[in-house]
Amino acid sequence: MLHILFAATLTESLVILSLLFKTPVRKLVIGGLDRVKRGRGPIVVKTVAGTVFVVLLSTVYAIVGIRRGEDGEVSVTDQVVAARHLLEASLMGFFLFLALLVDRLHHYIRELRMRRKSMEGVKKNDVKFVGVEDMKAREEQVGTFKAMIRQLESDLESKTKEAYNAESSIEALRKQSEGLLLEYDRLLAENQELRSQLQSLDQRVLRFGYGFMQDIDGVQGSLVVELFSALVVHDFVYNA
Repeated sequence: MLHILFAATLTESLVILSLLFKTPVRKLVIGGLDRVKRGRGPIVVKTVAGTVFVVLLSTVYAIVGIRRGEDGEVSVTDQVVAARHLLEASLMGFFLFLALLVDRLHHYIRELRMRRKSMEGVKKNDVKFVGVEDMKAREEQVGTFKAMIRQLESDLESKTKEAYNAESSIEALRKQSEGLLLEYDRLLAENQELRSQLQSLDQRVLRFGYGFMQDIDGVQGSLVVELFSALVVHDFVYNA
């Protein structure tokens, strides 16, 4: 049993190494795995893997039974048997793991080869379908695109200059607006000062007019008295 497990694990290790490196042996191994996976091959492989897994479980159960023992004591013979079973279980687990690894490596390598072949076929078909007329048409399209690119570059340059000029104009207008704001503040201060001067002048004029009217009222009163006295004298003289 051990010899078979050692041979199987060694074979699987060699298969994995041959799949990892691109050598002539790799093609042979891939071809052999392709044949194994055809027909009844997958059923046989699954059957063998299931059998090994069941034997692995039975071996582990036997190891647990030996370790427990009837009285808690394990004899030398039992220890040797347990060690042999442990080695067999380790080899069977390693065998199943390597089998799974071989299967996945073969699957991914085959998928990679198929994708490469499909890409190469697409490239070859593109090269075949491209004729002289298509080449000329593509060259014309390239020339048109280059002209469009040059036009766009010139437009971009002109737009950049316009943006720069607009920015300078905005800066000049901003400075002018700042100057106008300062001038407006100065005129507002002067207007306030003139208003205060006009108010003081109006007060002075009102005071002067009030005094003048009082003087006029006094002069009128004296004239009325003199006129009344003159009339009295005139009547007295006329009556006499």
